[in-house]
Amino acid sequence: MATITRQGATAAVQTSGDITATGVPELREQIRLLLGEGATEITVDLAHTAMIDSVGIGLIVSCHNSLSQKQGKLSLINVSNDLKDLFHTMRLDQHFSISGL
Repeated sequence: MATITRQGATAAVQTSGDITATGVPELREQIRLLLGEGATEITVDLAHTAMIDSVGIGLIVSCHNSLSQKQGKLSLINVSNDLKDLFHTMRLDQHFSISGL
């Protein structure tokens, strides 16, 4: 579901499709491992993601909350206009960085 590269406390997650209930458990485990290994800055590249369901939103919020507890930060990059609108409507853009394609 995702390719992860890591350098020190910084990690980049490249998604390979939609973030929905069927794929979230695997992605959740990958993020959990990153956090357990001390990652404090995670950038998620959504260039290949067209849809995120409520379970996927929950995962992103959970990741943000976990990083915030470590004074870390979450960034979403290459976000489609539709997903940016969704994040804006949910006011998630007030909590972490979201940048478009």
